[in-house]
Amino acid sequence: MSKVIKIKKGLNISMLGTAEKIIKKANQAEYYAVKPTDFKGIRPKLVVKVGDKVKAGTPLFYDKFQPEVQFTSPVSGEVTAINRGERRVILEVVVKADATIEYEEFQLGDSTNLSKEEIVAVLQQSGLWPAIRQRPYSTIANPDDTPKAIFISAFDSAPLAPDMDYVAKEYTDYFQKGIDILSKLTEGTIHLNINADYPAAETFTKAKGVQINKFTGPHPSGNVGVQINKIDPINKGEIVWYTYPQEIITIGRLFDNGIYDATKIIALAGSEVQNPKYYKILNGASIKNLIDGNVNDGEHRYISGNVLTGSKISDDGFVGYYDNQVTIIPEGKYYEFFGWATPGFKKYTASRALLSWLIPGKKYRLDTNIHGGQRAYVMTGEYNKVFPMDIYPVQLIKAIMVEDIDKMEQLGIYEVDEEDFALCEYVCTSKIEVQSIIRTGLDLMRKEMS
Repeated sequence: MSKVIKIKKGLNISMLGTAEKIIKKANQAEYYAVKPTDFKGIRPKLVVKVGDKVKAGTPLFYDKFQPEVQFTSPVSGEVTAINRGERRVILEVVVKADATIEYEEFQLGDSTNLSKEEIVAVLQQSGLWPAIRQRPYSTIANPDDTPKAIFISAFDSAPLAPDMDYVAKEYTDYFQKGIDILSKLTEGTIHLNINADYPAAETFTKAKGVQINKFTGPHPSGNVGVQINKIDPINKGEIVWYTYPQEIITIGRLFDNGIYDATKIIALAGSEVQNPKYYKILNGASIKNLIDGNVNDGEHRYISGNVLTGSKISDDGFVGYYDNQVTIIPEGKYYEFFGWATPGFKKYTASRALLSWLIPGKKYRLDTNIHGGQRAYVMTGEYNKVFPMDIYPVQLIKAIMVEDIDKMEQLGIYEVDEEDFALCEYVCTSKIEVQSIIRTGLDLMRKEMS
């Protein structure tokens, strides 16, 4: 019988702009990009240059630390730009797509008879190995490791996140194929975690070879880190792998069809979208086609991902490798005179500081204004109200800030990721950039333990 785990601490942020459950096939974008910055802990080495012709599945770059891990093009076409940042760090490899996509073909044979080593080799060559990540550190999984379990979060509880049951319902066969492939990568349990608040799609409930766990409660109940913490916490020296439904479906397509088909469904959401809905795209697509004539007037923040953990992009930027939504909200470039002294009926509050808490069902047009500046830590206890893991969040953050390795270990650094602290950052009275501190700590531990 499935376990039902209730998450009591957390916060559901009420925002306008939920995507209507209509899936529209987007017009093919002119440009696509693979962004090394989407992948934590890698050092990209290019294998293409501007002007090269590629197919879908052709390597664009690889990881210097794991040369066998390839990052491949989602489309066929011509490499038109290699965009760099400070110190010539590669930010994007941009491909101008052909009108008709051509694919690299991977010789797979009968997938039921493939060994773990053969499966890993195919995933690495096709560019799909990065779909599998690990805790600790939230980096691409090391195929030489043996995970004690694989976790799949089959629902997303972040603000305006897509309904994964709706997204995956038509891909039952590919999802099961992907599960069968994953089962050959571990001798441990594959945990499939679903939302207990409503009936899940048969794609998930009828999946074979998994242990189904049910979660209920506010965000971050859909975070895989919270789910690991409640089911099978990570101790020092242990490794857990994790992935998500759309990545599993793509793996299933690869082993069924022998090509890297980067099709995915994203939600275009946010208060500034005129017709928020679901779009079928190829991963890495420019959002230009999606937003043309579909966004309100004004200055906006375009986010690949959700408002808590997503990345800022331009109005012709590209969907991130792991992102299942694009969110558009207003920029918050304004000041309020005595804004803290107003009743606040039209403002969202995570506490009872404003009278809007008396209207619990209302949704708000939130912007990027943080209403204040960074200051010394104020001990309010707000973190503990939204952080459901069995970890002391403030103490861990302070241990990271002073680089106390032993304390970081004792306080649970191996279990966490930036997204687990996103709500802490949101409610922080002191406006501390908590997520960047957590990533600094994870990078430090990885360096020290390597």
